[in-house]
Amino acid sequence: MKVYRIRHGEKIFYATLEDGHFKSLVTGQPGSIPIPSSECVILPIVVPSKIVCVGLNYKAHAAELDMEIPDEPMIFLKPPSAVVGNNDAIVIPSISEQVDYEGELAIIMGQTTKNVQPQDVDPMIFGYSCANDVTARDFQRKDTLFTRAKGFDTFAPIGPCIETDIDVSGLGIRTIVNDKVRQEGTIADMQHSPAELVSYISHHMTLNPGDVILTGTPPGIGTLKAGDRVEVEIEGIGKLSNPVVDDDSLKTPVQ
Repeated sequence: MKVYRIRHGEKIFYATLEDGHFKSLVTGQPGSIPIPSSECVILPIVVPSKIVCVGLNYKAHAAELDMEIPDEPMIFLKPPSAVVGNNDAIVIPSISEQVDYEGELAIIMGQTTKNVQPQDVDPMIFGYSCANDVTARDFQRKDTLFTRAKGFDTFAPIGPCIETDIDVSGLGIRTIVNDKVRQEGTIADMQHSPAELVSYISHHMTLNPGDVILTGTPPGIGTLKAGDRVEVEIEGIGKLSNPVVDDDSLKTPVQ
């Protein structure tokens, strides 16, 4: 089931899309009667308390960098303020000289999760989505931590929906820039599976409903520039699409 986060009037709710109409997941709530999609605004799919990212989790990506995959997942955080949705702009900061794409599978948590074992993870997950771990690579090289490089506003596009009923273990993932495939891989190439990642992270911090885990990127990372359109596509889930702009091209503050 594909789930969207919708605003209709002053109401915000999760809904499914069928025959051009959104319907709330919760019976008796606003939107439980189908609403034409033309009357709704599709919002970023989550408002997380945190975004936990995983580095060097694809074997082929580690190989292209001539680096070894860590024995344990290498985790770091993105701020929730970095989240944008499908078709929202990725803004290149004027203070960065190299901004890269990193297409990734996103795990969306559905329940409060702490100290869970891998075999018990599935009920804790709400679903999966496409994500782009946008990175200011020049800042990543300068700093020993990833906070600045990963944390700019708009550097966490996620969407277009949450797929709640899918086995992601063998799915293909690719990143497309201006209609050219730049990254291509499979979830099976991960060193640490989604269930293993959730378990590992839950032993270090509590995961709350709506929290996001970005699971690493396949080989082929590269640079974005203003005027590009970058898409992250995962089979069975959908395609996340975002235009790229310079920060001085925006007429209004980023929402």
